[in-house]
Amino acid sequence: MPLILGTNSIKDTGYDVANSCRFNDGDSAYMHKALGTPTSTKIGTLSTWFKRGQLDQEMNLLGAETDANSRGYLQLDDGTNGTLHFWWEEGGTVTSLKTNRLFRDVSAWYHVVVAYDTSQAVAANRVKIYINGTQETSFGTETYPGQDNITCPWNISGYNCSVGSQKGGSGSYGTFFDGYQAETVFIDGLQLAPTSFGEFDEDSPTIWKPIDVSGLTFGNNGYYLDYESSGNLGNDANGGTDLTEVNLAATDQSFDSPTNNFATLNSLVTESGSTFSEGNCKVVTSSSLGGGNFSTIAASAGKWYAEFKLTAHSAASAVEAIMGVSDTSHVANFNDGDYTTFLSRYAVGNWGILNYNGRTYQTASGTAGVTDSQHPGWSLNDIMGIGLDCDNQRVYFSKNGDWWDATDGFGGGSPDDYVTIQSDFGEKNYVFSIGDSSTGSTCTWECNFGGCSAFTVSSGNADANGYGNFEYAPPSGYLALCTKNLGSDGG
Repeated sequence: MPLILGTNSIKDTGYDVANSCRFNDGDSAYMHKALGTPTSTKIGTLSTWFKRGQLDQEMNLLGAETDANSRGYLQLDDGTNGTLHFWWEEGGTVTSLKTNRLFRDVSAWYHVVVAYDTSQAVAANRVKIYINGTQETSFGTETYPGQDNITCPWNISGYNCSVGSQKGGSGSYGTFFDGYQAETVFIDGLQLAPTSFGEFDEDSPTIWKPIDVSGLTFGNNGYYLDYESSGNLGNDANGGTDLTEVNLAATDQSFDSPTNNFATLNSLVTESGSTFSEGNCKVVTSSSLGGGNFSTIAASAGKWYAEFKLTAHSAASAVEAIMGVSDTSHVANFNDGDYTTFLSRYAVGNWGILNYNGRTYQTASGTAGVTDSQHPGWSLNDIMGIGLDCDNQRVYFSKNGDWWDATDGFGGGSPDDYVTIQSDFGEKNYVFSIGDSSTGSTCTWECNFGGCSAFTVSSGNADANGYGNFEYAPPSGYLALCTKNLGSDGG
C-alpha cells in the first residue's frame, strides 16, 4: 500500500517546480498543437513528470498523430496492471517497448524520459527509456526501429502532438490521462540523457529531483510546459507556439509538484465500486458497500489541515457520511466489505464525526465506541474542515470556517472542542479519512488538501508557510499536508 510518511520528505530540492497541470479523464482533458518544420524527424527526447490519479484503465501521457499508419503514444497500460508502454507506428512498421515494471503508486511522482535516435547502429540505443534517472532495461515487449529508415511520427510537419491524450487513426482524441503532469518537455533534434532534466539528491542519493531545463536547446518543434500560467496552461515557456487546451480550466493548475508532493486520496485502498476523479480529490463511494477513503500522506507529529465537501448522496433519509482521521494500522488492515474494518463508527482505529445526528466516534480502550455528543451535522455543500493535532492527540472540526465550540455547536473562531485520539493505539501515524457508513447509498466527497481542490476555491488562503490554497484560512499552527511541510515542521 503506497503511503508517504514524514521520514520520506526532503527539506530542500535546490530547484522548485511551482505548478503542475491536473488532467481529469472524465472531462476528456488534453492539449495539442500542429507541428512546423522539424529540426529532425529521427532524433528527439520526450520528458515529463507525472502523478497518477485513477487506475485500471489505459491512459496516454503523450501522443502523436499523422494518419492511420503514422502515430504514437507514451501510455500507462492498465490492461497489464500499470506498465509503461512507448509505441509508434510508421508506414506499418511498429516500434514497441513495454516495461515489466508497474506504475501504480498514486502517492508518488514519477519522471520518465524517452530518448530516440534511429541513426544509432545498436538497436537498443535507438530508443532509451529512463525512469527517475535510471535506464529501464526490463521489457515484456521490446521491438526497436530499424536503423535510419524510420521517421518518428512525433515530429512531422503539419501533424499533431498532444499532452494527456493521443489522436487515433479515426482523427479523434482519446485514451485520456488521469492525474497530474509537470515539467513536460519535447526536444527536437537531440537524444538527451535524463541528467538534462533531473539529478540525484546529494544528501539522499536515491531521490531523483528536477533541475532547471530552461537553458536546453529545444529545436524547431521543441516545447517546454511549466504550467505556471493558470490562464494559459498550454503556454510554451520556451517561446514557441503554445499548445491549445481542451476541457482544461484555470482551476486545473495545481500546486502539487515533484518538489512539493501534496496529499490526495489513495485509490489503492478503498471499497470496491468507488469512483475517483479530479486528480484523486473527488470520490463517489460504492452503492453496495460502506467503506472508507484515505489520504496518501500520513503524519505522526505536527498540526495539519484539510477541507472536505459532501456534494451529493443517494440516501432517501438519514445520510451516514463520515469524516475524520484514521491510524495507518487501520488502513493497513482495511478489508473491503468487512463492516468491522472499513471506515465506520464500529471500526477500531478511527476518530471523527458522522453526519447522521452529529455523532462522534472514536476508539476507546482498543474497541470501537460511539460518543453521542449531539454536535450538529452538516448539509450538502458545506465546507468541512479537519484540524489534526498529532502532538496533543486531538481532532477538530469546522463548518464553513466556524469551529466546534464548547456549546456543541459550530460557532468558534478557532479550534476548541475536539475528539480525542487514543494515545496508546496503533502506529500513531494518521491519515485524513472520509466515506460513508451505509451499505445501501452513495456519497460524493470533494476534497482539498491544498494542492488542487475538487471544488472551486473562491477566496484562497495559504498556510503559514505559504503552501496550499484553501477556502478558509488554516488555524494558527496548522499546515497543508505536503512534503515541504513534513520536511520542515515534523510529521
